Amino acid sequence: MNYRVVFSVLGSLLCFLGPLMLIPLVVALYYGESPYPFAVSFAVTTVIGSLLSFKFISSEDEWEKREGFAIVAFGWFAAALFGSIPYMFDGVTPLNALFESMSGFTTTGATIFVDIESHSRSLLFWRSMTQWIGGMGIIMLFIAILPKLGVAGRQMFRAEAPGPQEDQLKPRIRETAKILWAVYVSISVLELILLLAAGMSFYDASTHTFTTMACGGFSTYADSVAAFNSPLIEGIITLFMFIAGANFALHYKTLYSDKKSLLKDNEFKFYFAIVAISTILLTGILLRDSYDTIPTAFRYAVFQVLSILTTTGYATADFNLWSDSGKVILLAIMFIGGCAGSTAGGIKVVRVLILLKYARRELFKAIHPKAIRPVKFNGKSVPGDVMHAIISFVVIYFLIFLFSSSILAILGMDLTSSITASIATLGNIGPGFNVVGPMANFSTVPVLGKLILIANMWIGRLEVFTVIVMLTPEFWKR
Repeated sequence: MNYRVVFSVLGSLLCFLGPLMLIPLVVALYYGESPYPFAVSFAVTTVIGSLLSFKFISSEDEWEKREGFAIVAFGWFAAALFGSIPYMFDGVTPLNALFESMSGFTTTGATIFVDIESHSRSLLFWRSMTQWIGGMGIIMLFIAILPKLGVAGRQMFRAEAPGPQEDQLKPRIRETAKILWAVYVSISVLELILLLAAGMSFYDASTHTFTTMACGGFSTYADSVAAFNSPLIEGIITLFMFIAGANFALHYKTLYSDKKSLLKDNEFKFYFAIVAISTILLTGILLRDSYDTIPTAFRYAVFQVLSILTTTGYATADFNLWSDSGKVILLAIMFIGGCAGSTAGGIKVVRVLILLKYARRELFKAIHPKAIRPVKFNGKSVPGDVMHAIISFVVIYFLIFLFSSSILAILGMDLTSSITASIATLGNIGPGFNVVGPMANFSTVPVLGKLILIANMWIGRLEVFTVIVMLTPEFWKR
């Protein structure tokens, strides 16, 4: 491991993160709040970043895969660590501040805030903004803006990019990163305009745009989107959750090259099918158990299905109070997540689809053992190494889920809360059931439990391997 390279780039990353803290500082000044927390946070982050950059100057020639993994993993952790400083000025304990900051940057949306509205508007703006930054990826934005990252940026891109295979739109990684961020910003602006037209204030529209497009789910209200009690606002957010849960590379291709890119993509079609089937089932259950009319049941069902499937984590109703049959549907889609190349978390639709195709192939081979039948995706055979990587990912993902669920249960949490808190953080979803339900929070989780869940959020956002690989002895050997 070339530590000089790692510390040098981490320093540059902090120098990039520091000035972003000036944006909530301006918000604080506008609302007559103290700018001191963000001024100090900006100074600390920028100074430490500058010291690291100048002390550990390195060249691109010194990069290898392991440096890329280390920079991405520690870069995200450093962003969460320094991003937690403003929370501590607001009276939040260091551990809770790190939890909230990690939940922000990883777009998880799990909160330890008991009374959200009691916190300053500038802090809540920063809280939402961290999700928007983390949505398309801190490292992705870093690559897009920093010109000196050439070949080295490819290692970082691969370590951060969600999904089994990277979506490279241009030969140069920097150009790909710029395109993806441009599409992300453009769709965000469109949502902002529509939310303003629907009657939201600029503050609420911007914070909820940040957290919708990032599939993050932080709201400036304890009642989440239910606080607005507006079918129009819910409809706009539902549409953009659906968009954010799809592959942004396909959004670009649909807009600029092939208009039918989304419709021809196997993953998107499967994603749409999951949304449609889950919504129909949940609408029927809610019509039977909770609501009197089909439009009302559909309104709450489609919103909650997309909120959970895309790992956004918003709520328009306390689904913790729904019947077990309704909860089972939500629990099932918690394990799926959005599409590869989206801002959503979870296992990803493409992995689930390919595993189903693989299982079907194995059943066929049980009857016809000599038959050669490759697993195909979008008309192409899935390479063996990709298939093995998907299987390994899912195995490790479930082992982490079982481990963290067991630890939480041993610490005294009830089984439902333990299981859903574990998958809600590992899948970057946000709320779970019972004590970590949509209208509750994670403040009652024991200290060790919070550390486990912080690790879950970090591991889940970086697609497991980027963090877990650093736990292997081979990673640190020459």
